[in-house]
Parts: sequence; C-alpha cells; structure tokens
Amino acid sequence: MSTPTESIDYEKLRRDLVRAVARLCPQWLIDRRDDVVQAAVMRVMMVSSRRTAAGEGDAPLGASYLYKAAYSALVDEIRRVRRRRETGLEDEVAEPVAERVDPEREAASNEIGAGIADCLTRLGEDRRLAVTLYLQGHSVPESARVLDWTAKRTENLVYRGLADLRECLKSKGMRP
Repeated sequence: MSTPTESIDYEKLRRDLVRAVARLCPQWLIDRRDDVVQAAVMRVMMVSSRRTAAGEGDAPLGASYLYKAAYSALVDEIRRVRRRRETGLEDEVAEPVAERVDPEREAASNEIGAGIADCLTRLGEDRRLAVTLYLQGHSVPESARVLDWTAKRTENLVYRGLADLRECLKSKGMRP
C-alpha cells in the first residue's frame, strides 16, 4: 500500500495551485499570493491523506477541487487581513493627512471642556467621583463596584451630581 506522500506530484500540484490563485487573487493581495498557495497546498495534502487513510484510493484530485481549494484559501486570507486591518510598511511611512479643524468649533469645545472641569471641581467629592465615572462611560453598577458603594447610593449621587452640573453650566451661560 502506498503512503499519501508517494502518490502526489508536489511540483505539478504547486504549479496548478499557483495558476488557480493567480487567476483569483485580487491586485491588493498580490504580496500574499505565496501564502495563499501554501495554504491551498496544505488543504489539498490534508484531503488527499484523509482519502488514502480512508481507503478511497489515491487517485489525483480534479482540477475543479484544486480551484475550490485555492478559492477557499484566498477567502480565508482576505478575512484574516480584514480582521487584522493590517497596513503595509509603505503605508506607515506616508505622512498622515492632517484633518482640517474648524477653529471656532475647537475654541467652543475647549470652552465647554473648561466649564465642565470647573463645575466638577465645585461638586462635593462623592458627587464629583460618581459623575466623573459616569461621564467617562461607566454605568451606575460599574461605578458602584469601583467606588465600593451601594448601587442606590451611586445612582443618587450621579443623578444629583448631574443636576448640579447642569445648573452650574447654565449659570456660566452654557447649555448642557
């Protein structure tokens, strides 16, 4: 009985898969073409060894299967690249384009930020802690765990602290 590795012509298999991947591979993924071919070769080898081990014979796999294996390997690589959001070395060297910032909007944002910071310093310490955590995106139960307070106490401090913050901002002429 022959082993799976004896019945496979590696060079022919690799040439066929290189052609299949070359037809399928998009231009933006050319630098990964060899990786896709290698993944397809591994798939074909695995299926071939399973077939031989199962006693199904060691007949060569058809061209359509090789095309499907190349296609599957290419789809997996595309998903992997998109999931990682990789950028090439050339992309990192390029200077980032500076976004245009509206000076009036930036000044207004800075003024509001300074107003909020000033109003927070005027709150009592417990309210300030509860409101600050809330403004940072923590939920009331999370804030209660962080501060080691009961949920009800934290909820009341957040509610009253936000009301005080609104009043303070209104007195400064800012709409919350």
